[in-house]
Amino acid sequence: MYTMKPTLTKGWRTAGLALIAFGMLLMAACGNSGNAQPANGSDSGTASGAAAGKKGDVTLVIGAYSVARDAFSKLLPEFAKEWKAKTGQTVTFQESYEASGTQARAIAGGFEADIAVLAMESDIDKIAKAGFITSDWRSAPYGGMITRSIAVMGTRKGNPKGIHDWEDLTRKGVKVLYPNPKTSGGAQWDINAMYGAGLKESEAKTGVKDPAYAKDFLKRIHKNVESLDKSGRASMAAFEYGFGDVIVTYENELLGRIKSGVAYDIVVPKSTILIENPAAIVDKNVDKHGTREVAEAFLAYMFTPEAQQIFADYGFRPVDPAVMEKVKDKYEVPEDLFDISYLGGWDEVRKTLYSPKGVWYQVLAGL
Repeated sequence: MYTMKPTLTKGWRTAGLALIAFGMLLMAACGNSGNAQPANGSDSGTASGAAAGKKGDVTLVIGAYSVARDAFSKLLPEFAKEWKAKTGQTVTFQESYEASGTQARAIAGGFEADIAVLAMESDIDKIAKAGFITSDWRSAPYGGMITRSIAVMGTRKGNPKGIHDWEDLTRKGVKVLYPNPKTSGGAQWDINAMYGAGLKESEAKTGVKDPAYAKDFLKRIHKNVESLDKSGRASMAAFEYGFGDVIVTYENELLGRIKSGVAYDIVVPKSTILIENPAAIVDKNVDKHGTREVAEAFLAYMFTPEAQQIFADYGFRPVDPAVMEKVKDKYEVPEDLFDISYLGGWDEVRKTLYSPKGVWYQVLAGL
C-alpha cells in the first residue's frame, strides 16, 4: 500500500521551515491593523468584544485564507481611510490568516470572524451550514466572488527540469509540491485542475470524459509528490527553502512572489481551472458585535474598482470586467480553461473527489 509521505521528511527541514514560519509570524504581527486572532478560536473571547473600543471606534474581525494576506496589507488601510473620511469613525482590524479549510472550520466552530474571505465557495458553505451565515451570500456582485486566478506550476528560474504541462509532473525524478486538500482550499483547486485536465485529455482521445483515466493521471502525478503541507503558503516556503522541482499553486501567488524579487518561472498548463475566491459576512457574529454596517461596507468595497485594482496589483485576476480589461496583458490565457462546472459543480466534486471513498483518498491509499 502506498504510504503518504510526511509533510516534513527530515529534522533539519523541520527546523528550517520553523524559522521561516517564525519570521512570517513576526512580520504578520507587525503588519496587522489590530491584534491577530488565531484560527482555532482559542482567543474568541477577545473577538466577542471586538466592537467595544473607544467611543465611535469599531473593530472588524477578518478570518481569511493565507493567500489573501499580502493584498489585505494594502486593502485594509485603504478601506479604513475611506471609512474615516465618510463617517468620521475609526475602523481597525483583527486579522487571522490560515489555510482555507482550517479557517472555515474555525469560524464554523466558534471563532467570531465578522468577514470570511476564503479560497472556495464550499468553505463558505461550511460556515453557512453551521448556522453562522444566514443571508444569501451569493446575492453579492459576481456571485459573491471577489477575485479569480488559475492553477499553474512554478519552477526554479530557467525551468531546469523542462516542465511544460501537467504530464511532465509524472516523469521520473521530478519532485512535486502542493498542499494537503484536507486543510488547504488551494490544494483542492490544484487537484481539481489536474483531475480536470485528465478528463479533458480522455475526452480529446475518446470523445467522452473518462473518470478512470483522470484518476490514473492524478495517481501518476501524486507518486512524485514530495510533501503535502498544511497550506499553499507552507508549500511555497518549502519550495523556496530548496525542496522540490515544481510547485502547483495559484497564479497570483507566483506573480506576487516574483514582484517581491523571488525567482520563479510560471508554467501555464494547456488545460487548467478557473479559480474563484468568495467573501461573505458572518451574520451571527456581526449581529453579536454590532458591526453589520461596517462589515457590509467593507464587503461592498472589495468589489469597487479601487479594491479590484489592488487585488490585481497582487496578482489576482479581477472580477470587475473594466479593471480586468485594463490589466489583461499581464495574464496568459490558457488554451483550454475550464471552471468548476466542468467537474459537475462543488457538490459533485466533494462527493467524487473528497468524500471518504472519493478519488483523492483512493489515490492516497494507492487504490
